[in-house]
Amino acid sequence: MASGFVHAREVTVSAASSLTNAFKDVARSYEAAHPGSKVLLNFGGSGSLLQQLAKGAPVDVFASADIETMDMAVAKGLVSAIGPRDFARNALVLVVPNDSKLTLMRLHDLRQPSVRWIAIGNPASVPVGRYTRHALVAAKLWPTLSAKVITTQNVRHSLDYVARGEVDAGFVYATDAAIMPGKVKVAFEVPLAIAIRYPIAPVSGSANAAEASRFIDHVLSPAGQAILAKYGFRKP
Repeated sequence: MASGFVHAREVTVSAASSLTNAFKDVARSYEAAHPGSKVLLNFGGSGSLLQQLAKGAPVDVFASADIETMDMAVAKGLVSAIGPRDFARNALVLVVPNDSKLTLMRLHDLRQPSVRWIAIGNPASVPVGRYTRHALVAAKLWPTLSAKVITTQNVRHSLDYVARGEVDAGFVYATDAAIMPGKVKVAFEVPLAIAIRYPIAPVSGSANAAEASRFIDHVLSPAGQAILAKYGFRKP
């Protein structure tokens, strides 16, 4: 009996890598507001998390870094069609190692011979990669820069490559750049024709539907939004 009660108060959340720091705080805030509840967090590239859901991973809440991935989850019946709600926005930036001497002020500056390697999330499965591709295609630079690109599994991998100086530059979210102020610096914010929106939804068939709904409400509450703002996320 006790075991069943504990299980009923658990909620498993699969969230985009860029939400790692903020959602750890949101989870602590939720648990403090709801004694007896436990939030289990799983982070990764949004596309990888979608694949896990499709394979039956026991998840209650899905938070993606883009609308496209959430739309695929809806189309596959993995989340409710009326479930997704936007809870945050972000910006795409180009970062360089903190000791970089490169002068990069716009996308076309990446054509410089001194820029040898650029970290970009895999556009096939990582939202930050798709946003980057949108920007580079719009600037007519995607074919030109392809030989310099190092693809990564998620935005945090791109950030790590830049922080370690293994690449000359990388495309990440503004919120990711903010967590490594001593290791990376923002060269510029990348202009985008589309907004970077983060949707969240309960997973279809969740065994903990009530807890999932309550966690989502907490993310969208003033308390949850204040935590997201602290980490640089913009209002939805």
